[in-house]
Amino acid sequence: MATEKPLNDEEDILVTLNLDDGTDIECKILTIFETNAQDYIALLPLDENGRESDEGEVYIYRYFEDENGEPSLDNIQSDEEYEAVSDRFDELLDEAEFDEMV
Repeated sequence: MATEKPLNDEEDILVTLNLDDGTDIECKILTIFETNAQDYIALLPLDENGRESDEGEVYIYRYFEDENGEPSLDNIQSDEEYEAVSDRFDELLDEAEFDEMV
C-alpha cells in the first residue's frame, strides 16, 4: 500500500487523464491515501491555463502500482466504496485544515 502523502506537498505533480469522450485533462495530484486496504488518488483538475478550477471538483480513483512501480488508475466500483473513500478524503481535508490552524 502507498504511504499517505500530504495534501499540501511542496511540489505539484501533474498527470494527464484521458477521458472516455476522447479529451485530455491535466490534473494536480492532491494526495494518495488508503481506505479498506486499497489505495486511492485524489486529483484536482486544472483549467486550460494550468490553474486550479474554481468549481472545486476533485476526481478520486483507485490507485495501483505494478511490479515496476508504474502507476495505474481504475474507477471506483460501487456507491458504497465511493462513499467510504469520499468520507476518508473529507477527513484528510479536515485534518489538513486543522494543521493549518495550529
